[in-house]
Amino acid sequence: QVQLVESGGGSVQAGGSLRLSCAVSGYTGVRYCVAWFRQAPGKEREGVAGIYWGNEWYADSVKGRFTISQDYAKNTVYLQMNSLKPDDTAMYYCAAVRAYSDARCRTLEATVYNSWGQGTQVTVSS
Repeated sequence: QVQLVESGGGSVQAGGSLRLSCAVSGYTGVRYCVAWFRQAPGKEREGVAGIYWGNEWYADSVKGRFTISQDYAKNTVYLQMNSLKPDDTAMYYCAAVRAYSDARCRTLEATVYNSWGQGTQVTVSS
């Protein structure tokens, strides 16, 4: 059974940094994509960044500010968020899907991913 557990959210002032963590379990001997999504009140869920065996991809809105990384020994994916803006305020979700390549994962479409964490809140004040 796949399980994703996020942590690391919190409140920060604009220009600050946070690092989110996603502990992944349940994928044994298979490759999988992991991505971060976010959803602000009244807005649709938005793909932020994804990773698959060293390949990374980002939404234009976070390029140059956010970095996704993966520690295979710890089965954990991180999202380092720098230069945070009030517009980054949202619930952040970690998502994953078993995959043989990153082709579909790179679309950052929520429907591609079939396992989700419970979310962690990020609030950026001006």
